[in-house]
Amino acid sequence: MIKELYKRIDDENLWEKNFTIERNEYLKVAGTTDTNLYFIESGSLKISIINEYEEHIIRFGYQGNFIISLDSFFTEKSSDLYIQSIKKTALKSVSKTRFMEFVRSNPENVSLWETIMEQLVLQQFEREKDILISSPKERFERVLARSPQLFQEIPNKYIATYLRMTPETLSRLKKS
Repeated sequence: MIKELYKRIDDENLWEKNFTIERNEYLKVAGTTDTNLYFIESGSLKISIINEYEEHIIRFGYQGNFIISLDSFFTEKSSDLYIQSIKKTALKSVSKTRFMEFVRSNPENVSLWETIMEQLVLQQFEREKDILISSPKERFERVLARSPQLFQEIPNKYIATYLRMTPETLSRLKKS
């Protein structure tokens, strides 16, 4: 479905901007509003919340994925989310206004967008369940089963933070 959405956006020439951000550069910082939809052509990003003491990674994006600041996209208000590149990342973007006009222009687009949003809600639900599981091994196994490509695209130190464990624990689990 992601490929289909990308193809439709591309066929309609909706992309407003092509750009690259360097490793560790922020696409979005807390306290800002971002209502763009981004497609990752290459590279990888993380979405996180940073409190006084630590970073909490809540999502990753890598080549072939769309990424948005979900709360800001829907509310059109500032959010606490950071979106930061893990490595040099090439992106395409389209504004919410232009994208939603495209979605509403065709019942097939509406259906596709609704299906993608349903999948996103289910993914977020699975993530919430992951957070509640106390066993690092079980958290690791659930994410590995659900997103094996994550372990090919994202460095272990970020995956460990996402899984609420140390990099050493993740390394041991990967070896076992």
